[in-house]
Amino acid sequence: MQIDLGGKTALVSGSSQGIGAAIAEGLARAGATVVLNGRNSRSVTRAAETLARAVPDADIKKFAADIATEKGALTAVERYPDVDILINNLGIFGATPALEISDEEWRRYFEVNVLAAVRLTRLYLPGMIARGWGRIQYIGSDSAVVSPAEMIHYGVSKTALLGVSRGFAKAAAGSGVTVNSVLAGPTHTGGVEDFVYELVDPALPWDEAQREFMRAHRPQSLLQRLIEPAEIANMVVYLSSPLASATTGAAVRVDGGYIDSILP
Repeated sequence: MQIDLGGKTALVSGSSQGIGAAIAEGLARAGATVVLNGRNSRSVTRAAETLARAVPDADIKKFAADIATEKGALTAVERYPDVDILINNLGIFGATPALEISDEEWRRYFEVNVLAAVRLTRLYLPGMIARGWGRIQYIGSDSAVVSPAEMIHYGVSKTALLGVSRGFAKAAAGSGVTVNSVLAGPTHTGGVEDFVYELVDPALPWDEAQREFMRAHRPQSLLQRLIEPAEIANMVVYLSSPLASATTGAAVRVDGGYIDSILP
């Protein structure tokens, strides 16, 4: 399968590390001009340097801004108004007992995980519709449908993205623009390593800690290991391509067989 995204510009929110950085690399390998984003200019510069080493001929743009804020989103549009592919990857997560999640924390998760993606979609979708082509994706989670007891605020925010994605897909109906969610399972990133060690014995070597985490906290996984970021990126690159022109309004699973149900 040959995917050519030459001539397309892709903005990946929260792409200075983890899944976002892997998605940016995948899109760059397919020929897209990639716009990297993060809150810290140092981390964004470091991500751009890493991507340039991985894909020497990549066309890389970058900007540092808190894209979860209205100011940050407007900065993105001012600098890069003609984005063809928008990957809403920015998100936060963390373990907190359900009864200890404050109103402020609930609002923070909604602002970062939901409203930031809504705002960017609202800003970029009209241009895509006018041009007759575009791809918008939301990096969701198995937690959207299998609510994690240790972080229900995160799960609820990802559930909300399913409705957001389907709703904007309807708004773009018949325009040549597709809108989809990618439901990622437990993924091996630096942040997830820290999260795993919050839930298992921090003295365990990583391989043992990972197995214990999956056994105790994610036993539904058929893969029985954490997913690598590149495995998520592969699906995102496909959905960003002309080859996926008939896939819209969908919630596509890259969850390692974690979700034990059929999504509506």
